[in-house]
Amino acid sequence: MITALVVAAALAIPGNFLLYEKAAAKKDDNPETSWSASGKTSAKFVVNPCQKAGLGQAGRRQARTLIYTAVPDYAKVEQVILYSSPAAAGKALRDLEAAVRACSRSGYRFSASAVSLGDKALAITGQAYQGRKPAVGGDRSIVTRRANALLLYGIAGEWGKPAKADFQQQTKDTKRMLAKICTIANC
Repeated sequence: MITALVVAAALAIPGNFLLYEKAAAKKDDNPETSWSASGKTSAKFVVNPCQKAGLGQAGRRQARTLIYTAVPDYAKVEQVILYSSPAAAGKALRDLEAAVRACSRSGYRFSASAVSLGDKALAITGQAYQGRKPAVGGDRSIVTRRANALLLYGIAGEWGKPAKADFQQQTKDTKRMLAKICTIANC
């Protein structure tokens, strides 16, 4: 019994572990901005092209999600998920990559490209289109696997044509989290 409690505690994501938890905890009287925080293991992926609740759920042990929203069209997300094994985390990332390929539509398209972060990472672009031209609006995310953990960092807003520079903040945040994720992941 005690061994099970020690193992469960070792797999938990401690409070204030995420990069934006302190900012999310501050009182903000601005009615046009808000933070939401969740420790639900069943939380949907914050990067979810098909909006399927079950995407990446198999094998989850812990999750923490933060979402910052600012009116009219800006959001920033951070999500750390611990899986039962590196294989389960890898499957979740592969399933997400398959969803990127399967769930584009004419007015909003998704694409993914590999980036050199962690054990495997994807830069995922969601972009609004009018005909063949990029319209205003989209999201840019970096999703990274390190051992049995997935790190998801994204920004949604009034993006124009997709560019590599759109991923600077998400890449910086991912590198900061990669420097400390092995304190709770099975690296």
